[in-house]
Amino acid sequence: MHTTHSDGTYSPSQVVELARRSGLIALAITDHDTVSGIAPARASAGKNLEIVSAVEISAEFLGREFHLLGYFIRIDDAELLAGLKHICEERTSRFWDMVQRLRSFGITIEEDELREHRGVEVLGRRHLAEILVKSRRAGSVREAFARYLSDGGRVVVPKVRLPVAEAIRLVRGAGGVASWAHPSYDCTEENLATLRDLGLEAVEVSHPGRRPGRERQLRAMVASLGLSVTGGSDCHGPEPARRALGARSVSRAELELLRQQASA
Repeated sequence: MHTTHSDGTYSPSQVVELARRSGLIALAITDHDTVSGIAPARASAGKNLEIVSAVEISAEFLGREFHLLGYFIRIDDAELLAGLKHICEERTSRFWDMVQRLRSFGITIEEDELREHRGVEVLGRRHLAEILVKSRRAGSVREAFARYLSDGGRVVVPKVRLPVAEAIRLVRGAGGVASWAHPSYDCTEENLATLRDLGLEAVEVSHPGRRPGRERQLRAMVASLGLSVTGGSDCHGPEPARRALGARSVSRAELELLRQQASA
């Protein structure tokens, strides 16, 4: 799940409170391309809720965007932090390029409209959509995406992505377990085998967008290839309700297996 340190709408402390209400014993903060939300979440959680150090890295596989999850990473690993810093700097540059492109449609974003997002490491399309809604240039975030910011949209600039082998190497080098986030139709046994050979260790099988039949299929593929299971809500905020924090999870045994892999 995600916090205000990337494209989520809940702060780390709010996430911790929601996790407690949901009865979770562990929570993975998987902000996009940053680990800065983990320390404040741990400070709020105390000893009653485990905060698993994690990240979701923007990567590329077979020419397509690929999101790689890293669980139980060392958040002070210098090489991982350097890689994430590079991605964040490129994302900030992309954000301003999209702001510039909006001007060709008669939309100028003023400096004071960005005040709320100052200090955010990972600026992205959702932040820009929220600005368009607050300034009444769009009626909703969904409308802002439909008109300007959807994949291939009129103002969208391609995102910088790490080759998946490099992203996996960074996660493994930081002591973490590398997992394929919310795999889509191209998650075939052949592609999984290729990724396993690159160092992938797990697949996000449990996800709010996953149909039961597809989940069973993924579990069978994962088991046949000797990979582990990860899962979660992919919560970014109160909407949509089906992705509320705690909507999906893993079992205690699956969590412990990931922990053992990370410490191996």
